[in-house]
Amino acid sequence: MTGLALRRLDAAALRAMLLDGGELALLDVREERIFSESHLLFARSVPLSRLELRMMRLVPRLTTRVVLVDAGDGLSERAARVLSSAGYSDLRILDGGIAAWAAAGFELFSGVNVPSKAFGEFVEHERETPSISAQELDALMRAGTDMVVLDSRPFDEYSRVSIPTSVDVPGAELVLRVHDIAPKPETLVVVNCAGRTRSIIGAQSLINAGVPNKVVALRNGTMGWSLAGFRPDSGKNNRAPDVSHGGLAWAKSAAERVAGKLGIRSIDEDILAGFRADATKTLYVFDVRDPVEYAAGHVAGAVSAPGGQLVQATDQYAGTLHARIVLVDDKEARAVMTASWLRQMGWRDVFVLVAAGSETGWPENPVLGDVPRAAEIDSAALAGLLAREAATVVDLSLSRDYVGTHIPGAWFAIRSRLDRALPKIPLRATVVLTSEDGVLAALAVAEASALTGLPVRSLQGGNAAWRAAGRALTKDNARMADEPIDAWLKPYERPDGAKQAMADYLAWETDLLPRIARDGCAKFSVLQ
Repeated sequence: MTGLALRRLDAAALRAMLLDGGELALLDVREERIFSESHLLFARSVPLSRLELRMMRLVPRLTTRVVLVDAGDGLSERAARVLSSAGYSDLRILDGGIAAWAAAGFELFSGVNVPSKAFGEFVEHERETPSISAQELDALMRAGTDMVVLDSRPFDEYSRVSIPTSVDVPGAELVLRVHDIAPKPETLVVVNCAGRTRSIIGAQSLINAGVPNKVVALRNGTMGWSLAGFRPDSGKNNRAPDVSHGGLAWAKSAAERVAGKLGIRSIDEDILAGFRADATKTLYVFDVRDPVEYAAGHVAGAVSAPGGQLVQATDQYAGTLHARIVLVDDKEARAVMTASWLRQMGWRDVFVLVAAGSETGWPENPVLGDVPRAAEIDSAALAGLLAREAATVVDLSLSRDYVGTHIPGAWFAIRSRLDRALPKIPLRATVVLTSEDGVLAALAVAEASALTGLPVRSLQGGNAAWRAAGRALTKDNARMADEPIDAWLKPYERPDGAKQAMADYLAWETDLLPRIARDGCAKFSVLQ
């Protein structure tokens, strides 16, 4: 690594970069659970173990300013070698890692999706978004109040746990569909999510759009409902109806008023083509519609990012600060409302494209660099080796996936920590690496080969191909050669102490507002 390809900078210089308005990708390359314990506000979690799988979508422009952050443990240097070899030309490392940031007197944050969560708290504080408690909602239900409860989360979250009587209306869909769900102005509209952010943003979206109904957020969402001692539903399938002509007309009119107040501009395909051709500016094209609509037909190159989730977890979609964003929606309202929130979060260069597109299905995830295939074996060959006890399977999938199902006898390990994991595993004649779809396993073959004298192979197609071949997977006999530090678990995913985890999580959210004020790097605003 030459001095020109990689430079170190101190905490003060990094803070100046965060405030100068230029494009910047601040990437924390530690594992996600470690990241969640302490990180910089605008850092994106891009673990070294999965760098090649996430980098091209998060930071697509090779000349972007990139600053790598770790704990001063050498992960940034390893990541820089990978990125430099792939053509990233403006790489820096935070000298001394997060400890140096703290030593300079700057703020560190716990949790994940912190900018979005902090923004939700900011909106509630600045706009005094009305809310009700679980106890108040229960009393209204018992009194037979004319109301609807709208769950602003994706359907998979809604179906797992929901408020009784609620209808699933993911965040960006609220303004589009509320007119059909609650056509009478006297109907109370209650918006909920799992915790706080999507409840607040969803309720305030309807208020900003000028819904004539009284709108409130359910304070603390399904977590608050459970902590109050009420039983949530599970397995429900109550979805919003298709939007009517009248509902669509109302939503478009409301969205246009919001767009006018915030100066949100609509573009056409020709302007989008010009954006794509601009090599000086990072461009993200996000399709904010329901994923089913996206799969049926979308603008070529657009990434599925349902609007509510894009606002809730912007850091998971857009890795480069101050980039240009185009939001695509054939019905317009979802893109405009999503754009309104991104603008208020500090993303100034946001546009709307009213289109559907003709590209169908789901594109493959782009992988940084070439995926080596020479050492692959198929599931039949692996099954033969296992039958002869001539192979050891090492699974590099995310720990939550591994614990859910894995090839019988497989060991869990984290790719970037194979030097720690392999000595703990009784290795047989051949080491076979696997992962969710086999890509990560193929990328890790050379690294594993350098750590053992045994031949190393990767399973072609990974666990998905093993399953597709009709071979058994199991959740029994988990063999953990490393700690599950690769994934932050949501409160309700914790194996024990879920209620305390929920309470702690809600307290963490409400504490974010003074912390972002101390940090001083966020440029949030609200629509008045």
